[in-house]
Amino acid sequence: MKALDLAKKYTTILNENGINTPLRLAHFFAQLDHESGGFVYLKELGNDAYFKKYEGRKDLGNTVAGDSIKYKGRGFLQITGRSNYTQLSKDTGVDYLSNPKLLENEADAMISAIWFWSKNKLNAICDKDDVVLLTKRINGGKNGLEERKNKLAKYKAAFK
Repeated sequence: MKALDLAKKYTTILNENGINTPLRLAHFFAQLDHESGGFVYLKELGNDAYFKKYEGRKDLGNTVAGDSIKYKGRGFLQITGRSNYTQLSKDTGVDYLSNPKLLENEADAMISAIWFWSKNKLNAICDKDDVVLLTKRINGGKNGLEERKNKLAKYKAAFK
């Protein structure tokens, strides 16, 4: 199971960020699994026309023409927008702003997911076992909620 391999491989950084209880690990990997299409896609799928929906979105920090394509969703949790790439770069010391494709590498994809998780204090939501609120915080709505619930049940069994 890919999630168990990743959890073992990244134990230290997961522990450092408090993603270290069975419930937190189950929620974390269920969300990553859904957002990355089963740990397959480390960049958001779509053609240039699809990404135009992000163009000029100030809430994402996309203020320069072409930001929508350059800063499309990447990493296990699909970090999106100039603002997120900028903050991630500042917080990690890695220049993802100039090198956004780095987030398509497994290690960087994991770093960005853990960064987003910690930045948004998602462990507290996991501790309440609230998959609906967690999904809203990650995706902005309830997109794929049933699949996320099913994956969560699978990971609760795996991480018990």
